[in-house]
This record gives sequence, C-alpha cells and structure tokens, in this order.
Amino acid sequence: MQAKQQQLIASIRAMGKVIVAYSGGADSAYLAWAAKQALDNDAVAITADSASIPESHKRDAEAFAKQFGIRHEYVATSEFDNPDYAKNGPDRCFHCKDELFTVLERIAQERGIVHIVYGVNRDDLGDYRPGQRAAKLHEVEAPLVAAGLTKAEIRELSREAGLPTWDRPAAACLSSRIPYGTPVTIQNVKQVELGEEEMKALGFRQFRTRFHGEMVRIEVAREELPLAMSLEMADRLTAIFRHLGYKYVALDLEGYRQGSLNEVLPVLNGNSLA
Repeated sequence: MQAKQQQLIASIRAMGKVIVAYSGGADSAYLAWAAKQALDNDAVAITADSASIPESHKRDAEAFAKQFGIRHEYVATSEFDNPDYAKNGPDRCFHCKDELFTVLERIAQERGIVHIVYGVNRDDLGDYRPGQRAAKLHEVEAPLVAAGLTKAEIRELSREAGLPTWDRPAAACLSSRIPYGTPVTIQNVKQVELGEEEMKALGFRQFRTRFHGEMVRIEVAREELPLAMSLEMADRLTAIFRHLGYKYVALDLEGYRQGSLNEVLPVLNGNSLA
C-alpha cells in the first residue's frame, strides 16, 4: 500500500497543478490530502455547492480541508436546471458530473490548470456509474485507479495518515435516494436531507432514506437493524417522517446496500443497462 501511495503522490506531483473534484467523502478527501502532499498550494480542492449535497457534508468537507491546510473552494452548479437531470433517468449521474466537470474545466482554463482529478477508486469500476462516462468525456483523471488503490486500501492509508475520514460511511448525493423516473427537485432532496439528519441524531451511522412519494423506505446497515426494530424506535421514526410530509414509513428488512435503486436497471424498459 505504501508503494501505491508513493506512486499516487508522484503521479500528482508530475501534473504541476491540479483541481481536485472534492465531495469530502473518504476517497476524495484522501485524494485531496495526497494532492496537498504532492503540490502544496498548487492543488485546489473544489466542492460543488449543490442542493444534492447535504449541508452537513459541505461543513465536514470544509473542516477537513482547513484541518490539513488544503486550498478549498466552493463552486455553484446548476444541474437542477437541466431537464435531462431533473427527469431522473438512469443516466442522471452523468448529467450531474457533466455539469460539475464543465464548470471545473472553465475554472481550469481561466487559471491555466491542465489537470482535473476525481476520487474514483479501483473497486468503483465494476458498478453502474454513469459519472465515469462524464469523466472520460471531459478527460478528468482518476489517480487512485491509476495507482491501483482499492476502497479498503484507501481507508487503511487514510487511517495511517491520521485522516478522520478513514472510516466515514459511504456517501452519495441526495438525488440518489429518488427512484429512477421520479423527477428530482430541490424540494424532495431537501425532504430526504432533513430525514437523514434526523436519523443521524438518533445514532444511526450507515443508512439511506429512499423517497417513494408518500412513503419513505428506510435502509439501515444490518448491524444497526436491532436499534431500528424496537417499538420505541418505530414510534420515533414514524413521528419524524410524518412530520416531514410522508404518509407511510417503511423499514427495509434487507438493510442498507449501496446502490439499491440500481436493482431495477436490468429490467428497466426491458433493457439491461448495467
């Protein structure tokens, strides 16, 4: 792992100047840290100021950058204004990343920066991730993949470096909680955000609140399911989510699994999209 880390830092150093597409999750935080080691202030981490990113995640991203002396900026993105994004087809993530990378390209051109990098890792290559297509279109580079780093290795190297993100739960944008075909709006992603902040306050760590119109479907990591399945917790969850506007509150007994809304993709419109 140390050899891979040195390869990563050397490859970024060779770029001279970089923009890091930085969400604040475990992968992008590690990448931003590595870019800081390689280039100091010639690396800038830029976070999308989008309604699809929880405010708490933005605060965490900002705090991490401040802690490690990483140059950090926000940039406004306008994916919700794009009808192809708002209609929430299986390629929604492409339109989101296309917007982000278009904005970052403009900033790079203005500042004379050639390289834009993002935090996809080797394990991500096998999943259905349209955002990777946008990265290829905009020639955004993936140094973690080039170094052969897996998610587990990134977490371990982050732990060794003293990064507080090393065990941060997997995260994704709020729009990923909305089923394909249900339009994505600022209103429904904010409804999701408020519910997930309430879940955090109750002590849950790895979970999703999936929006299904009048119903919320709560996924909780299997090791946390006993906490969710008591009658007392059922009453608290019901009160919270009804207050947020849902009529029905459901607990998914399969528990949390990453990308569960992608489970419909092989049969969506009779076509395999994976």
